[in-house]
Amino acid sequence: MFTRFSVTGCSLELLRTGERGIVIVCKTQDETISKKLISIGIIKGINITIKQHSPSFILNIDNRDFVLYLESVRAIYVRVIDNYIS
Repeated sequence: MFTRFSVTGCSLELLRTGERGIVIVCKTQDETISKKLISIGIIKGINITIKQHSPSFILNIDNRDFVLYLESVRAIYVRVIDNYIS
């Protein structure tokens, strides 16, 4: 039979609108993307909430909204902390 499982960590792009995660790592070889993520405060341990997926991602970090494109979002890996769907 099948065993139930849950995802506890994934790329930020896989979170649904309203879900939250804690950044565990940012993986990119593109220095421009890396600098942008650091400049807006995306570092290990920070909480991120997904507010919108399309046409671009809107993330909420410390009660501030940021717009990121898919290439940047794919570099962020999070530990899912809740599955709240708005």
